[in-house]
Amino acid sequence: MVKIIRPLLVIFGGLSLLTGLAYPLATTGIAQAVFPAQANGSLIEKDGKVVGSRLIGQNFSGEQHFWGRPSATSPMPYNAGSSGGSNLGPTNKAQLDAVKGNVDNIRKAHPTQTGPVPVDLVTASGSGLDPEISLASAYYQVDRVAAARKLPATAVRKLVDDHIIGETFGLLGEPRVNVLELNLALDQLARKV
Repeated sequence: MVKIIRPLLVIFGGLSLLTGLAYPLATTGIAQAVFPAQANGSLIEKDGKVVGSRLIGQNFSGEQHFWGRPSATSPMPYNAGSSGGSNLGPTNKAQLDAVKGNVDNIRKAHPTQTGPVPVDLVTASGSGLDPEISLASAYYQVDRVAAARKLPATAVRKLVDDHIIGETFGLLGEPRVNVLELNLALDQLARKV
C-alpha cells in the first residue's frame, strides 16, 4: 500500500508546487516586467491618488461631465464585483421600457439635440462596465457639458477630438473615447479657463 500511496503523494505535492506556486509566480513576474500598467489594473492616478481604471466605467451623472453607457450591474451601476448584463432580450417589455426611459432622460438633458440618440447612451453593454463611448455619444453631449461648465462648445469638442482612441490594430472596432480620461481632461481644462 505504501508503494502506491507514496508516489501519488510525491506527484500531488510536485504538481501542487508547479501549478499552484511556480506557474503563478512566473506569469505574475512576466506580466509585471512586460506589461506593468495592465498587470496592475490600468489604473489612472490624479495628484498621486488612484481615481479609477481605464478598463472599468464610472457613474458620471452630473451635467458638467460626459456620461458613459448605462450599467445594468447591481446593486449599483459599474459594480465591478457584479459584472453582467440584464439578460433581457430586445423585445422584452422591461428592456423596451428601460430604453424608452433612457431615451426620454437623454432628450430632456440635451434639448439642443434634434437627431437620433446614440444607441450606446441608452443601452447597457454585456458587462455593464464599459469605460468608453462612441464618438457620436461624446459629440451628442458637447453642448450640455459646455453650457454646464460655461465653456465654448468648440473647446469641449476639441477636447473630445484630442481624446479619440482609434480602431484596435487600425482595423478592429470603431473610434471611441474613454469617459474617465475625457472627464479628467475636462476638469483640468475648466481649471485653466
